[in-house]
Amino acid sequence: MNPTLRNVLAIIAGIAAGSVVNMGIVMISGSVIPPPEGVDATTYEGLKASMHLMEPKHFVFPFLAHAIGTLAGAFLAARLSVSKMRSAFIVGGFFLLGGIANTMMLPSPVWFFHHGPCRRLSSNGLARRKGGHADLCRLSTACKVKRGSP
Repeated sequence: MNPTLRNVLAIIAGIAAGSVVNMGIVMISGSVIPPPEGVDATTYEGLKASMHLMEPKHFVFPFLAHAIGTLAGAFLAARLSVSKMRSAFIVGGFFLLGGIANTMMLPSPVWFFHHGPCRRLSSNGLARRKGGHADLCRLSTACKVKRGSP
């Protein structure tokens, strides 16, 4: 397969998979930690109007969703693409921009806004390192012996 086409398809697959993981975690969050009384979290307008009622515990699942969604998407892109690092960073950048846009549209605490880029970049870096075969091979003692290095 053409390397450019493979990279583009890997990035699209990474964005799609990360989005599914992110949304899946967000959808189950209301059943694990219910929203405060009177909050309509099913619509954007209802959520925006009631953000002042949210406590730190209500941000645990969005925090995990953003981190794990970025990790899953960047990992998949790194595993499938030829340019592993570049593809992982493109997927991570996509989720970073989406998270910034979401935080700008919904009023959220300052600590949640500032931790967004940190968790996305750290998830992205971890996925890039674990998603690339070469990086795993460098970390593995068996690969070093197999390649003939001490």
